[in-house]
Amino acid sequence: MSTTGSDRSARPELGLLGIDLGTSSVKAVITDARAVVLAQVARPYAVDHPGRGWSQTDPDLWWAAVVEATRAAAETAGVNISGIGLAGQMHGVVMVDDDGHHLRPAILWSDSRAVDQLAAYRSLPAAAIRRLANPLSPGMFGPILAWLTANELDVVAAARWALSPKDWIRFRLTGTAASEPSDASATLLYDIPGDGWDLEVAAAVGVDPRLLPSLVPHSAARSGSLLAPAAAALGLPAGIPVAAGGGDTAVAALGSGIVATGQGQLTLGTGIQIVVPDEAPTAGPATPVTHLYRAATDRGWYRMAAALNGGSTLDWVRRLFDASWTELYATAEQPISQDAPIFLPHLLGERTPYLDPALRGSWALLDPRHDRRDLLRSALEGVALTTRAAWNALQSAGCPATTLQLAGGGTTSPAWQQLLADTLQVDLYPVEVVAASGRGAAVLGGRAAEIFDEPEAVALVSPDRAGSVVTARPALATRSAERFDRFERLLHAQRAAY
Repeated sequence: MSTTGSDRSARPELGLLGIDLGTSSVKAVITDARAVVLAQVARPYAVDHPGRGWSQTDPDLWWAAVVEATRAAAETAGVNISGIGLAGQMHGVVMVDDDGHHLRPAILWSDSRAVDQLAAYRSLPAAAIRRLANPLSPGMFGPILAWLTANELDVVAAARWALSPKDWIRFRLTGTAASEPSDASATLLYDIPGDGWDLEVAAAVGVDPRLLPSLVPHSAARSGSLLAPAAAALGLPAGIPVAAGGGDTAVAALGSGIVATGQGQLTLGTGIQIVVPDEAPTAGPATPVTHLYRAATDRGWYRMAAALNGGSTLDWVRRLFDASWTELYATAEQPISQDAPIFLPHLLGERTPYLDPALRGSWALLDPRHDRRDLLRSALEGVALTTRAAWNALQSAGCPATTLQLAGGGTTSPAWQQLLADTLQVDLYPVEVVAASGRGAAVLGGRAAEIFDEPEAVALVSPDRAGSVVTARPALATRSAERFDRFERLLHAQRAAY
């Protein structure tokens, strides 16, 4: 039974802990029972690269960072923790024995060692590929587990479960080995229309189905209670309810209030993500370029376009020209001309919609009239055009959103916001999202503790759109379309050249 709003107001000492396990750091976020952030503490850890294209981390470093961050956040917040939820980096694999001890370092989403295992996926029957409904990538749980089976048979033979990163943390907290749909649906071992493990695909790509943990129904489901040893380490009482948790993108969407069909959010940070909630899915196309995963709500789904070259590329350009961020963003005020240079920002390869790790960046259409300011301005436009390519891919996949929230540390300049809106021809609602993944995880903990139910949780995190809206200017639609067409033709010509 949920606690009423008046009861919660009378109990300000009640707190909720969200543990957000990222790639290079963990954040412990504590909120009150109204989902207001009281404290957040981050602790870093190393990512090792022992081979070319390899990325892995010792899970013990995760746990040590969780302990440190949680103790520090609890001391700052000064509340009684009544529920714990989790969010975690997606796609990685932790091989564990019956007692939950890891058998090797965790292989992460950014690892590309499993590229050869994609051949088995490509040879699957068309119906099986459509059930997966997601792009094939070597950094996904399924291909990584297939690589381990082919190359580290002793580890696989000794393993009882293959766990996602946040599921390993939950094992440390509760002693329960399980997963939930938001992480499981992102493994390339999941039947998307059937909403469960695809054991046929697992066997076909060489993965032993016994390694797949059982699934709880959704991210807010109670998946154990805090055990005494973990409680002692964290400085918390034993017995606190622990939610199943979810993949960080899904939980961040919840923490940002992006849960209903018709909503969407563009986050521009190091990379670019566009997340749009959707209803029950159907089987995907033969070659999908966008992602379709379960949400952190009880029955929801979301579509996602993910591009690699956002703020990281702009930072490279800024440093190349010894420009400040203020100077870079100020160039967005400069009107664009049809003879302006075009920047292809793909320094790191690209995901949505090109799925091409070999893609590279360049400037094109330069002439002697162009100066430093023109090149800085073209860098912003190039990232905006890449965002448009991702947005177009979502629309082609049936995206139901018509407006987008705009979040991320690199989106506060009004001129840059307007350039993005004009390029996408979409109205944007700038929002400030504080610790979205950790806040969403804390909300899941509150639901596991039955402090509130799902409708109350959604109401707590609903975004405030009362602020300003950045309206796309229809008068620039034709010019934006022409610039995007030229951008695409140059990109495909460059791909053909190498």
